[in-house]
Amino acid sequence: MAPPRKHDSDVILDAARTLVLAEGPRAASVAAIAAASGAPVGTLYHRFGNRDGVLTEAWLRALARFQTGVLRAGDQPDPVAAGVAMVRAAIRFGRELPDDARLLLSLRPSDLLDGGPDDGFQSRLAGMNAPLIEHLRRIGRELTGRDGEREVDAVSRAVVDLPYAALRRHAHATRLPDWLEDDIAAAARILLESYRG
Repeated sequence: MAPPRKHDSDVILDAARTLVLAEGPRAASVAAIAAASGAPVGTLYHRFGNRDGVLTEAWLRALARFQTGVLRAGDQPDPVAAGVAMVRAAIRFGRELPDDARLLLSLRPSDLLDGGPDDGFQSRLAGMNAPLIEHLRRIGRELTGRDGEREVDAVSRAVVDLPYAALRRHAHATRLPDWLEDDIAAAARILLESYRG
């Protein structure tokens, strides 16, 4: 049986996220992340490979946390209800995990990483996004009878773009307005209902 890890990966990733959000991506050097997390530099290199590895994992962890709630919400049988639930889940993510939301809203992987995302990152990202795209495709198909590029784009405007824009506008507020979830969900419902064939 392997001994337990002395330095929790989430603590390391939280420290990296905090540095990036407070001081920008360049501030998140391996030495700075090690100092902020209390983990030795060697632990970071062993566990994540390099600075890009730490920041990649911090960004993908935030995305996974976002997608977990949104995908679960989208499992409802009625397409409008599924889309509205996904919107609500996106706003809840911003309320419950504001630092992860800020990381996703403020920075693209190319902003974080030296040399930009590699093929391995792109492959992981595509794999993570595939279930979300399939949910959007299903909603489009059930509302319009088609699931082509135009239909997926239309559903994305309601389910992705509305909550993204709202969260981005309020990303640096101390807390999200209490009414935001209801307002964005109502707007998404109107759009989705307008697509019914």
